[in-house]
Amino acid sequence: MRLVFFGPPGAGKGTQAVRICERLGIPQVSTGVILRAAKAEGTPMGLKAAEYMDGGQLVPDEVVVGIVEERIAQEDAAAGYILDGFPRTLPQAEALDALLAERGEALDRVLCLEVPDDAIIERLSGRRTCAACGAGYHVAFDPPMNPDTCDKCGGALSQREDDKAEAIQQRLVTFHQQTAPLEAYYEKRGVLARVPGVGGIEEIAERIAEALGAV
Repeated sequence: MRLVFFGPPGAGKGTQAVRICERLGIPQVSTGVILRAAKAEGTPMGLKAAEYMDGGQLVPDEVVVGIVEERIAQEDAAAGYILDGFPRTLPQAEALDALLAERGEALDRVLCLEVPDDAIIERLSGRRTCAACGAGYHVAFDPPMNPDTCDKCGGALSQREDDKAEAIQQRLVTFHQQTAPLEAYYEKRGVLARVPGVGGIEEIAERIAEALGAV
């Protein structure tokens, strides 16, 4: 089964993608992971990507698509895969469709994990991390006994810069401008499944399983 999984930052895509892959026995193809792997392995596209990554530049779409093509051609992806973090834009989605058409393939389902912006901001802005041991907390859902101190080692807790409300709002603006249009794109192709992403992990996993069961 060939799947795409997208949704706003902090929607829980990574957690659910791991479950989907375990259930279906297919690999999770995360753009960031495969870019770094291709660079380390020195594949043709990996070498091209390295030129941009080492220069602090964005990797062009044609190189990202090429690296995705290298990855889904590997043996473990023969029965399918889940693309996590790709495509992010309409041009990337169109390039993916063209790539799959050349291979005589098509996407089986595109899962859109829907979470309201206010819930995303609450989830991400509440995260705190211990600078000493790396333990994670959440001020609302998993608070430490002392707001500024790690329960495990007594280290100082801090908030990542990209977890601050202003940064999250900017990430959401980018998502709505660049990635959200994929919803209409895939809906026209009859492969979109909207999945509410608010609730417990198991509850959301059951909704995803229902959406995939229709394939």
